[in-house]
Order: sequence, then C-alpha cells, then structure tokens
Amino acid sequence: MEKVISVISHELNNSIAPISSMCHSGELIAKSLDEPKLNRVFSTIGRRVSHLNDFIEGYATLTKIKRPIKQKVDWHALTEQLQSLYPFTLSSPLPDSTLDADLAQLEQVLINILKNAHEADPSKNVSMSFKRSDNAIEISIEDSGTGMSAEVIQNALLPFYSTKHSGTGLGLALCREVIEAHHGKLVFNNKETGGLCVLIILPIHSI
Repeated sequence: MEKVISVISHELNNSIAPISSMCHSGELIAKSLDEPKLNRVFSTIGRRVSHLNDFIEGYATLTKIKRPIKQKVDWHALTEQLQSLYPFTLSSPLPDSTLDADLAQLEQVLINILKNAHEADPSKNVSMSFKRSDNAIEISIEDSGTGMSAEVIQNALLPFYSTKHSGTGLGLALCREVIEAHHGKLVFNNKETGGLCVLIILPIHSI
C-alpha cells in the first residue's frame, strides 16, 4: 500500500506543480487585465489544487508511521509533560505496572486527544484516569462537552473525516494507527452525564 500511494503521489505531484505555477501566472494576468470573473476562476483552481496537495500529503503521512520503538514508560514524567501543555485532573493513581511503548508516539496520541477534549469543553473540565486489567493498562480521558453523535463516533477514526471547519481529519486517524501498531484499541463513548470518554487500551506485555 505504501508503494502504491508513493507512486500515485509522485504522478499527481508531477501534474500539480505545473498546474499550480500556471494558475499563479493566470492570476497575475487576470489582475493586470482587471477581469474579476477570470480572477475568481484562477483563485478557485488554486484552492482546489492546494486542497488536493494537502490530501496527498495526508495519505502519505498515514503510510509513514514508523514501527514503535518501545521502552519503559515513565508515567510521572509523561503526565507532567502533558499537564504543562493541556492541564487535566488526574482522577486515579498512576499505574504501578510497567508498559513498553514508543514514548514519542504515545505522547503525541495523548496530546491530540487532550487537545480535542479542551476544544470540546469550554469549561476545560478534562480528566485522565488509569486502570489496570489482567493484561492491559487502560487510559481514560474525559471531558464535559457535548459528546459525539452516533455518526461522528462511527466515522471519527477515518482519514480526512472532520467536523471542524479547518480540520484535516488526520489527527484521530493517526492516533488509531499508532495505538493499533502497539496492538491496542482506541474507543469513544459518550458519558451519561454529558461529554466524551476516550479510552485507550494498551497491552502490558510486548507483542
């Protein structure tokens, strides 16, 4: 799949580059001729070319996630770092069990989810908790926002699906790829009291 996307991206970029260049030249000519309609045409073409380029880069990003380089997670250091970026209430003790994970990838997943929680909850009432099961550590991040509709929950992890006007729809898709690369699961549930709970399940033993 990575090779196929690489070939497609290469071929599309070979077309996008000259189209973008000609579009820019067309915009300059339209301005010099004082032709508003023509200028709007070139402007629209330019926006669509830019969108297509972002689309290609997004798919390329999804295929370039590196295999996790696992090491022991220092929960104290990790949560302190996260707190400095997106404050939250720690509503359970930190795990006393060791977990092997790619620290950079795990941190990026948690940053993304905490960022979404802060954006969804105007009161910034965000919490994080940990639970140990027989063979996994569960991380729950909760907010008190409006939650997600059934449709959004069903599609939230799909690449390029976004309810944000300026969103790329890649954040949660990348989170899913990272967690699945760790043989874990990413689950969304609406809370009965309002808001969303994002559950990350990570196996304790390396696979």
